Amino acid sequence: MLVPAAVTGLTVALTAIPANAVYVPPDAAAALTSPNPVDYTPQAQNGSMRAFAQIGNTVYAGGSFTGIKPAGASNWTSLSYLVAYDAGTGALRTGFTPSLDNSVQTLAVSPDGKLIVGGNFRTVNGVERRNLVELDPNSGATIDSWVGRGDGGVVRRAVVSGNFLYVAGAFHWVNGTQHSLLARLNATTGQIDASFQVDAEGARPYDNSSELVWALAVAPDGNTVVATGNFTVVNGEDRDQVVMIDTSGLPTVADWHTDRYVAACYSNAFPFYARDVDFADDGSYFAIAADGGRGDAYCDAIARFETADRGAVTATWVDYTGTDSVTSLEVADGVVYVAGHFRWLNNANGNDSKGAGGVDRYGFGALDGGNGLPMAWNPGRSPGNQLPADGTEWGPIVWELWKGSNGLYAGFDSDGAGNEYHGRQALFPTAGGRNVGVADAPQGSSGYLYLGAGDQHLTKVPYADGVLGSPTVTDQPNLTAARATFPVSNRLYWAQTTSGSSRGVLNASLFSGSGQVGAPWESSGFNTAWFNATALTGAFFLQGRMYYTLSNSNALYYRYFTNDGSIVGCTQFSLPTTGVDWRTVRGMAWVDGNIVYGSTDGSLRSVHFDPAAATAVTGSSAQVIATATTDTTWDKPTLFFETS
Repeated sequence: MLVPAAVTGLTVALTAIPANAVYVPPDAAAALTSPNPVDYTPQAQNGSMRAFAQIGNTVYAGGSFTGIKPAGASNWTSLSYLVAYDAGTGALRTGFTPSLDNSVQTLAVSPDGKLIVGGNFRTVNGVERRNLVELDPNSGATIDSWVGRGDGGVVRRAVVSGNFLYVAGAFHWVNGTQHSLLARLNATTGQIDASFQVDAEGARPYDNSSELVWALAVAPDGNTVVATGNFTVVNGEDRDQVVMIDTSGLPTVADWHTDRYVAACYSNAFPFYARDVDFADDGSYFAIAADGGRGDAYCDAIARFETADRGAVTATWVDYTGTDSVTSLEVADGVVYVAGHFRWLNNANGNDSKGAGGVDRYGFGALDGGNGLPMAWNPGRSPGNQLPADGTEWGPIVWELWKGSNGLYAGFDSDGAGNEYHGRQALFPTAGGRNVGVADAPQGSSGYLYLGAGDQHLTKVPYADGVLGSPTVTDQPNLTAARATFPVSNRLYWAQTTSGSSRGVLNASLFSGSGQVGAPWESSGFNTAWFNATALTGAFFLQGRMYYTLSNSNALYYRYFTNDGSIVGCTQFSLPTTGVDWRTVRGMAWVDGNIVYGSTDGSLRSVHFDPAAATAVTGSSAQVIATATTDTTWDKPTLFFETS
């Protein structure tokens, strides 16, 4: 668990967990940055890096730091709070010399290409300019004609959408007019937008609690704003820690609310815990990161919510850390990047320890946008053996994740990333990253059913629209002691009983177009003592979920599963079904909207499957495709469908 620390009057934290949701997100491709940070970003000293923006080929980085030096240099300069450098080389822009008297919390770019700065400062370039200012991006001089200003109280977040500038923080006045924690300005002129009168108030009733909007995100179409922080009421409506604002017309509080951020976590240490929010690139969903410890809520978790939902909502999925803080996130390119003071993800079963299914991730992680499981992206926050004598190895907060033109920028309060020294900031570049294609069950209504036929053999049966062809037995020298089996794209996952163990492992093999199972390797997400893969009596994969049956339970279960890293979800869910005794199932396959399944009586059946329906399977509609014959008996857990 994160031990909270004072950070210029503000505190931070986050968490993660998967939820039993009706909505099943569609398959989507993703693009991951490189986990190896570039070596050329400048090093910052003391304090933290908290905000980034980019104009042309110049990156602006702001925070509470008090020194900067180029990568590899020996001596620190006295540059504090705000710095500019070349996005491609890290070279400092020496002509950019603003002077601020306190920390920068947020940066944004105006529609006419100026730099908007918000934070804790009182003076800028020697003149009083509290908490909000616009600067010339070349020199750092104050743009006097820009009239936006704070009137005391930190500006924690500034976001430009079209010609609107949304600001959020711990203020009650902006431009001399009353606005509680939220306001909207003309981004070009800085004039207040009087039509936006959405006021948050009512700090949560815990120790060290004060009103604050900590994070704010605007959907790409500009029609929806989501804000998180320490408040309980917005425009007279109960909204605990999270509010959605409809900005498609006159701004109003949307009919969207959740009770998942109402209960206390470790209340004395974390008066509020909804810490960061960001929308997907297409605006279809947003994700919230939270800290707080443990509790009856989304504490220490990352959660996905659908933008179109209204009324009382719960998350589509949640990923828990196991009582470690998540302090920032960025949703980009089909990936939910997360960062903070955590040691594990997919760890709902852990409590300040690695529980069943927990995946090692040291401060940085990338989640599958469809189901929230960790992907195979694991840079870590460690400096390795490169930490200098005056460095800080591990701090509680990653303040900011931000996707720039050339990669993912991270700002934090320590000096390590990717087992290298990186003072207070790092860039994980797009170059050297990789694309992750859609991974799903085989698509099509015709192909082949493969059925276990003893060690190193499969029976291959043509199958089209519920009709079977003539079976043939194929030799499979790589397939031994196989049990439940399911394909995902060009891979075949199969449980294997191992000598001397009742639990076994889950193997992965390539499955070729000729119907041959390749040499197996152990799937790292499954092959741990917590998950008994060989207990499955049938399994299939579809849209980020592994569905399965067990011989001792009359239920159709699922866990989240990602092909990128072969990670299995730590939480088991069940689907609402009727009319099927799932204890009798032996082998399952998904074929064109139907579950095709064998059973203990040797028969093969097909039934319609809709995981988003109120009843996912109605057994009374099941049809018998085949009964047991002397050649083929459909009572083996090894059953799967492929189009070739």
